[in-house]
Amino acid sequence: MLQNIRDNSQGWIAKTIIGIIVVLLALTGFEAIFNATSNSQNAAEVNGEEISRYDLDQAMNMQRRQLAQQLGQDFDASLIDDRLLRDAALGSLIDRMLLLQSAKSANFAFSREALDQLILQTPEFQVEGAFSPARFDQVIQQMGYSRLQFRQLLEQEMLIGQLRAGISGTGFVTDQQVESFARLEMQTRDFATLTVPAQRESIEVSDEQIKDYYEANADRFRTPEQVVIEYVELKKESFFDQVEASDEELQELYQKQIANLAEQRRAAHILIETGGELSDEQAKAKIEEIAARVKGGEDFAIVAKETSQDPGSANEGGDLGFAGPGVYDPAFEDALYALSEGEVSAPVQSEFGWHIIKLLGVQSPEVPSFESMKPELVRELKAQQVEQRFVETSKQLEDAAFEASDLTQPAQDLGLMVQTTEAFGRDGGEGITANRQVIQAAFSEEVLVDGANSSVIELDPDTSIALRVKEHLKPAPIALADVRDDIVQQLQRSLAAETARTQGEQLLADLRQGQQPDGQWQSVEAATRSQEGVAPALLQAVFRMPRPEQQDKPNYSGVALSNGDYVVVRLNGVNEPEAALSDEEKLNFRRFLASRVGQQDFAAFRQKLQAEAKIEKF
Repeated sequence: MLQNIRDNSQGWIAKTIIGIIVVLLALTGFEAIFNATSNSQNAAEVNGEEISRYDLDQAMNMQRRQLAQQLGQDFDASLIDDRLLRDAALGSLIDRMLLLQSAKSANFAFSREALDQLILQTPEFQVEGAFSPARFDQVIQQMGYSRLQFRQLLEQEMLIGQLRAGISGTGFVTDQQVESFARLEMQTRDFATLTVPAQRESIEVSDEQIKDYYEANADRFRTPEQVVIEYVELKKESFFDQVEASDEELQELYQKQIANLAEQRRAAHILIETGGELSDEQAKAKIEEIAARVKGGEDFAIVAKETSQDPGSANEGGDLGFAGPGVYDPAFEDALYALSEGEVSAPVQSEFGWHIIKLLGVQSPEVPSFESMKPELVRELKAQQVEQRFVETSKQLEDAAFEASDLTQPAQDLGLMVQTTEAFGRDGGEGITANRQVIQAAFSEEVLVDGANSSVIELDPDTSIALRVKEHLKPAPIALADVRDDIVQQLQRSLAAETARTQGEQLLADLRQGQQPDGQWQSVEAATRSQEGVAPALLQAVFRMPRPEQQDKPNYSGVALSNGDYVVVRLNGVNEPEAALSDEEKLNFRRFLASRVGQQDFAAFRQKLQAEAKIEKF
């Protein structure tokens, strides 16, 4: 049983669990999927199962954190449309619930023992190649999970993964489909091109054209509306020198932290499963016989290799490695922690069957000294006090900014400095003026028109500011003389491209009438769909052209390139691969097409679930 899981973990199971870990490491506090809630207000109901507003809020927070992780310093939460974010998050929760319902109705299951093995074998939870309970706890705590919550999420993901694999893995294609696709994919084309260049330097632009363009695009030729702001800034870091951590507090925190270091025990076991060929009584009788053999002096590891029904550990003499509390079945764990080193337990029943357990070793945690941990302890204690002071001072700044007519008095009261920015527009500037919240506050009616101080703006968890507009620079027309050169260049580009297109289309018409143009054709033989050195737009046009009906009568087409040039294309021939596909090529094409069909089947299945489900959104 466990060997199957171990083997499968090299495929989609491993990819699924690693995917979960990688994504969740970027997020914290997302418990929406498995937290029960007494909130009577629901966001949706799916086939009678509720999705609470709390679930939805947590899902939206997850998406925000995911964006923040992906974009880093470029992330600006104020740019996010909450309505669109809500719709996306709710859609994701509904889709997930439908898949879970479908997996359960199809009797997909993932046992607790299999989950144990996956967790033990997950690289993210290992140190030097072995499972580390401390590392496991550290990782899931960073994500905001308890062990039970993480196991519940993992079980749900594995159920969905099984359903996805069960549908996607059944995709297939026929030999004819493989051969047809291969012919198209491996097809090459012979063509030649004649380029009509967009000659900007030959375009003369009159004063009248320049004036007409300037007047027609007057809105483009205005200075942007800008503001200069003053602001005061609160930084959490500045409060650290204002707080102290006593020796008594440091010692108390030190004792709490070392108390959390868990002892690890190395267990070996022999398992006789129940629920299969053997009844519970038969399994118990068999494990008692095995226990008698071990008690009689036979080597535990040899007996485990011979009799244990856990293939994942039997070949290792039953050795399960080191693990801490909370990893094994409760009954198994209670028996393990009651043993002395080298001692073998009496038969123990768990939900998986009957075990006898041997304690191979005990690994006491390494307890760091107080002095080695002191800097970290000081920082943690101070951080708690700093957080409180930061919140209190932010509230004081909020009140002072609201009551004052400018920022001078609030700055004096709180020991801050009034700072001034460069002018910036509604698209933002540099530094704090690139922050969307700052831009919105600066151009708000209350601040820009009424001249009030803004409320406190949180730039990041450690920085807050209050601002006011010092100077408002309204839009003004830019003189024609200042933009004349830009207008000339724009007109030359557009007129040159228009001229090239007109000439190219005339040339194309002549060719289709049988006339041969002057100029040197540039030939390309046996071009593939990914031919290097050919503009993508041109290559796409070549492969969209119909096959010439006769060998001596090519087809013609034309393409306008982004640089303004117009290219006349002559398709001379289409070449199909003559050699038969090798077995390896067929296999690769078949796998690709079957995978694509499987993905399409799964997408269609999800659409079917959506169409047939009773979904009510609130």
